[in-house]
Amino acid sequence: MAGPDRGKGRSDAAAPVIELRGISKAFGPVQANRDISLRVMPGTIHGIIGENGAGKSTLMSILYGFYKADAGEIFISGQRTEIHDSHDAIRAGIGMVFQHFKLVENFTVLENVILGVEEGRLLKPSLAKARGILRKLAEEYELNVDPDARIEDLGVGMKQRVEILKALYRQAGILILDEPTGVLTPAEADHLFRILENLKSEGKTILLITHKLREIMAATDTVSVMRRGEMTATVRTADTTPEALAEMMVGRKVLLRLDKSPAKPGRTVLEADNICLTDADGVERLKNVSLTVRAGEILGIAGVAGNGQSHLLEVLGGMRAATGRLRMNGQDIALTGRAADGQARRAAGIAHVPEDRQREGLIMEFHAWENTIFGYHHDPAWQANALLMDNAAIRAEAAAKMARFDVRPPNPDLAARSFSGGNQQKIVLAREIERTPDLLLVGQPTRGVDIGAIEFIHQRILDLRDAGAAVILVSVELEEILSLSDRIAVMFDGRIMGERPADQTDEKELGLMMAGMRTEAA
Repeated sequence: MAGPDRGKGRSDAAAPVIELRGISKAFGPVQANRDISLRVMPGTIHGIIGENGAGKSTLMSILYGFYKADAGEIFISGQRTEIHDSHDAIRAGIGMVFQHFKLVENFTVLENVILGVEEGRLLKPSLAKARGILRKLAEEYELNVDPDARIEDLGVGMKQRVEILKALYRQAGILILDEPTGVLTPAEADHLFRILENLKSEGKTILLITHKLREIMAATDTVSVMRRGEMTATVRTADTTPEALAEMMVGRKVLLRLDKSPAKPGRTVLEADNICLTDADGVERLKNVSLTVRAGEILGIAGVAGNGQSHLLEVLGGMRAATGRLRMNGQDIALTGRAADGQARRAAGIAHVPEDRQREGLIMEFHAWENTIFGYHHDPAWQANALLMDNAAIRAEAAAKMARFDVRPPNPDLAARSFSGGNQQKIVLAREIERTPDLLLVGQPTRGVDIGAIEFIHQRILDLRDAGAAVILVSVELEEILSLSDRIAVMFDGRIMGERPADQTDEKELGLMMAGMRTEAA
């Protein structure tokens, strides 16, 4: 191991390694944390769950020094500790892996790991020392990653390993992970939890912020529940159930299984024939993809991330040019040129909820009311006259949409960046679903979204299906694909490997196709 392990050597094993007393934090009129107390025992994995906006990330950001609490005290291993910034947190043995990674893309893994903790003016000795330490850490915790690889060339799973290595290199005995599986495939998530188990076995203490109850039940020893800025309960994971946790999170009973009626497919809405796409680097991303989707049904597209699902959604949504043939309601749709852009798709009755809400679905610095009409701002309903838009009407309709979609806080004048991830997603969904499209394209609809919002979002998608729309759903969550879809197509290496009725398949069969194996029925 590199350096002293702050997670070991405590004289009183019964004392909490982290204790928060009476933590409160407000941002203007919004009370993010209210009188929160928390005890975390050493050498455990302690989960923290709650709805989006419940205050989980704010509380952890206080512990890591990104925010200063308005009131309250922090104790680390029994010692009252002032944490003014992340340097204080690191000195106290705390490391944090954020949901959105904080890495320099054009630096190597090694350079990112030592960034900010270089020893002396010469970089070469620091790099040599770090290389040896990383080798030991990789062997001990299954954190294998090429130290000379550039961050921009790594997948999200590998980038997350680099963030964990950064914390361990700084001798963290306490590791905070904020929604660590939000951008991981199921296989990457499974590997992450093996890593966490290894860290725990070495005496490290893990604080795991997640909204996924399955992960809480599988990975944690203890779980604390937050709701609307307050700590409502802390229980041993073995003594609770997913249903009980969901009710504590939301304050009401939550349907963990979707109750849907059978689909009643109607006319063919979309036909895609032999869609091909080669990117700027000459890599074939889509290879003769053909599919159809009818009114009143949901076609789910499953696959490990990076196998063409995202590119297919972008082609169908007018974000990328491609070759092949596309027909919408019996009419040919252009795949290249200006007639193939997103505006033309919207005019044809296609709405699109993109996979990355922050980069492609919203303009984060703009108000919520402005974001509720992007893409539809030429609609005559929003024009006051030939030159000006009717901002009062747009604000009023935005407020109504936010109420119908339970966006919190329901304030259309806040910037999009002021909302939690789940509430940002609701803003995008409200904009697209309420246009009553003939076809809804929706990518990763519940990524980074809490259990209460997942239930709500799933129901809105089902309601649209039952109203007669066609839906194409892309998700890396197999459970979501199986729960929502009426038919499921599986993509591998840019191709459709097979298609199944959702009620005639399971995760095992879909997993085989996701790995590139054609099953007999496919």
